[in-house]
Amino acid sequence: MASTAGTVHPDPRSTSTCSRRPFFRKKRFSDWGCPVRGFCLEVWGPYACFSRPEMKVERVSYDVITPSAARAIFDAILWKPAISWRIHRIEVLNEIRWFSVRRNEVGSVASTRSKGIFVEDDRQQRAGLILRDVRYRIHADFEFIPPGQRQKVRNPLPEYLADPAEEEILRADETEAKYAAMFERRARKGQCFNQPYLGCREFSAEFRLVDPEKEPAETIQDTRDLGWMVYDIDFTDLDNPMPLFFNASIEKGVVAVPDRGSPEVRGA
Repeated sequence: MASTAGTVHPDPRSTSTCSRRPFFRKKRFSDWGCPVRGFCLEVWGPYACFSRPEMKVERVSYDVITPSAARAIFDAILWKPAISWRIHRIEVLNEIRWFSVRRNEVGSVASTRSKGIFVEDDRQQRAGLILRDVRYRIHADFEFIPPGQRQKVRNPLPEYLADPAEEEILRADETEAKYAAMFERRARKGQCFNQPYLGCREFSAEFRLVDPEKEPAETIQDTRDLGWMVYDIDFTDLDNPMPLFFNASIEKGVVAVPDRGSPEVRGA
């Protein structure tokens, strides 16, 4: 069956000069000695909300996209048990602008194991301070995980989401180059397993693969401390995932994201 891959709309600022050269960053090596490959995505959308966990009632966004939300965008395009995305750099291209909104939310999570949700009984009105007209460039690479080091997958990708065009690639040897080719092909075509979003599912994101050497970013000139920010969730213990934080700062529109194993990243 055909993939449910989505298609992004062309970016009016795009120069449409994409080459077939892969956008690999300088080669790095994983903890297991395997090489890792890097890519740069430009993402944008009219609204975004990267919720601060300390604001439990009202939705208040961080100033910029978090590494966790950025990783989710790469995962939406390609995720396999054999790879793990790592964010290294976030470039802010549009000025940080806010607006407040009051909206209705449902207080429960829909589940096939429940008896259903009656919205009128579970509706909650909440205020939100969210971002508008955001645009970022996200630099990331993936780490190839050897078969013996992979964690058990609780919710594997359904077969009906498999892309027939990738079947031949999947039959090839298990190498990181295979997954790099898969991601590049999907990102170029605007394919994704689920629509990427900017913090909340209702704030969908557009994306495109860019070559930062051919299309250098024009970042904002904002420089300041952003305070402690969510880095990601540690799923080492699947039954008890724990949040990770780091002290973020922006310098001339660029947020440098430390490696996960560095002392700058701390647990809850």
